[in-house]
Amino acid sequence: MTGLQRAFGCLTLVATSLAAQGLAAQGPPEASPAKPQHWPQFRGAHAGGVADCTVPTTWDVDKGTNVAWKTEVPGLAHSSPIVWGDRVFVTTAVRKGEAAKLSSLYGSKGYGAGDAVADEASHEFKVYCFDKNSGKVVWQRTAHVGVPRAKRHPKSSHANCTPACDAERLVVFFASEGLFCFDHDGELLWKRDLGVLDSGAPGYGKKGYQWGFASSPVLFGDRVFVQCDHEGESFVASIDLKNGKDVWRVARDEDSTWCTPTVLPAGPNNVAQVILNGYKHIGGYDLATGNEVWKLVGGGDVPVPTPVVAHGLVFLTSAHGRSRPLRAVKVTARRLLKDDNADEYIEWEHRRRGVYMQTPLAYGDQLYACSDGGILSCYEAETGLRVYRQRLGTGKTGFSGSPVAAGGKVYLSGEVGEVHVVKAGEDFKLLAVNDMGATLMATPAIAGGTLFVRTRHHVIALREK
Repeated sequence: MTGLQRAFGCLTLVATSLAAQGLAAQGPPEASPAKPQHWPQFRGAHAGGVADCTVPTTWDVDKGTNVAWKTEVPGLAHSSPIVWGDRVFVTTAVRKGEAAKLSSLYGSKGYGAGDAVADEASHEFKVYCFDKNSGKVVWQRTAHVGVPRAKRHPKSSHANCTPACDAERLVVFFASEGLFCFDHDGELLWKRDLGVLDSGAPGYGKKGYQWGFASSPVLFGDRVFVQCDHEGESFVASIDLKNGKDVWRVARDEDSTWCTPTVLPAGPNNVAQVILNGYKHIGGYDLATGNEVWKLVGGGDVPVPTPVVAHGLVFLTSAHGRSRPLRAVKVTARRLLKDDNADEYIEWEHRRRGVYMQTPLAYGDQLYACSDGGILSCYEAETGLRVYRQRLGTGKTGFSGSPVAAGGKVYLSGEVGEVHVVKAGEDFKLLAVNDMGATLMATPAIAGGTLFVRTRHHVIALREK
């Protein structure tokens, strides 16, 4: 799913052997916007970031204007809320004793330093379920208790991975502390230890820079897909959602990445595949077998954004390193691609225009990409032509959360707590800047006419009154 109306207009889903494996095609990513009542993973269905509903343009948290509820969440976490029906799920890591501190935000003293937070105490790794309409806690569970097995960056947390769910199951990933599957009533169905996932300082040969794992799980059919790129033995895996066992696991020659995978359903010219961003290995893997479909090498050496599929293209970006590309690869891609515009499968590419933290947004005919310093660029999605470039904020504040969209508006959340609302389309128009009153690192969720914003200590539901 993205919000694009014509992106896969000709896409006819193929349900061949995938059906027998629990991977029957579920519809092309942009055949229609997300079902209004669900937002099942990071950035919604297929990481599209678009919902088919209308949410408020303006609100006032202090006065309660357009605020449906505000519920406190203990601990420190950058994971986003997800929604299924009348339930909202969030994860957090609660440090015992002194509360975990968050520092090194954009523009602060020491911003960009690589040192990890030292001497972390024991944490409770928790899952919360809220009622979508009232914000009341339906249940909470502690998935794990212990001292984190890997350290984090002072800007990071020990609960960065956004959960994923379907109609029956909820999967939460606490990185080195494990992968856990619950039902919607909070009963633990299975858990997996995937080893120590040591994310940090990729390719620099430096030891001790541990920055915190952040890749979120993705559900499709009866499978959960995880991308585990770190300073150990990197891999991508397809795991049976019913029992937690590997269906396939493929080793990756890759340094640390913080990217969440994207599933591309089968079409007339492409096999169903899970697409991964990366540095040494960007590419698609056959959904059923894990076999490599296509591969691209090169880009930023600290990749974070998730691949986004729209208009028959896969949009990929990263912004650390020399080339810092923003590129569009055709979904028909095969083989090892050349790292330049000359390759037949690369529709367009811009060097030194990539974005660092945020996943781009494909909405309507446009592609939006916001830098961590608040420079919003809008492109024609199919051609790559840039139609505007505008600054959000003062330039002294950062943007870590990824943009989302609904009702012809794009919502961009800044670290200092300001949510900028921009009119969708070729002409830039800033509609509002809303102050949440707290640090804002997570990407918002949209479902049922409600915008769910996770701040430093709360989940806040915003709904037209």
